Amino acid sequence: MKLPLYHLFLIYTLLATSCQHDRRDAQEQFRERQQAILERAQEQQPATSPTTAPTANTAPVDTEKSAEVLPEKEKPSAMAGDRVVAIKDGDTIVLLRNGEQITVRLYGVDTPEKTQDFGQKAKQFTSDLVFNKYVRLIPKNKDRYGRTVGTILLADGRSLNEELVRNGFAWHYKAYSTDKNLANLEADARRYKRGLWQSPNPTPPWDYRKDKRSGGSKAKQSRQLQQIHLFRQAPPGAPFTCAAAPAPKYTITIEAAPRSGVANRTL
Repeated sequence: MKLPLYHLFLIYTLLATSCQHDRRDAQEQFRERQQAILERAQEQQPATSPTTAPTANTAPVDTEKSAEVLPEKEKPSAMAGDRVVAIKDGDTIVLLRNGEQITVRLYGVDTPEKTQDFGQKAKQFTSDLVFNKYVRLIPKNKDRYGRTVGTILLADGRSLNEELVRNGFAWHYKAYSTDKNLANLEADARRYKRGLWQSPNPTPPWDYRKDKRSGGSKAKQSRQLQQIHLFRQAPPGAPFTCAAAPAPKYTITIEAAPRSGVANRTL
């Protein structure tokens, strides 16, 4: 017997609705079973807190601190507690250690004299890097003036000696040092015309000091020769005032000697 189309559609709708209800019921039952399993598993675990408390022998781990750098006392540091209290010139400084002042001449470098070009700039450069700061001294020896000759390390590990040469404020003092690193730094400073190397032909400070010393001697000799010349030209019987420094001025009386023809000069 054939059913009308309307009856078939009604039967299909009822079956579809029933299937949807059955699927929802199955999903709900599945969720309930899962929840029951989880609750049972939690009941079987020991009643402890989610995070194990630190015991007396186990220190808590600070994740933030473990990600930081080492404390200052554990890091290798260039600082050794010597404070710079004075800058005499670009390559000479004074340290304070245990209440005692130590004059340090930088090893292997020679900065311009204060009266030379870049002399004051070299002093200022050194002052900017180390004055009133703590540095580390690596001594090498003592010079004839009793100064400690050595290398100065800054707080960040750089060498003051090298920084002066690198930036064109000092020569590599080859007469007292064979340091290849200083030689290379000077070559780079020359090539890129840093600091004093902006001048086409700067005078090394050791030559400047030598010329200054010899210039002083020549001037003294010149004054002495001039005094001798005037002394010889003075007529007999005339007083002659000698002003040779640093002795006090004194007057010489020139007397004629009739027989010999040679004038006697007495004080």
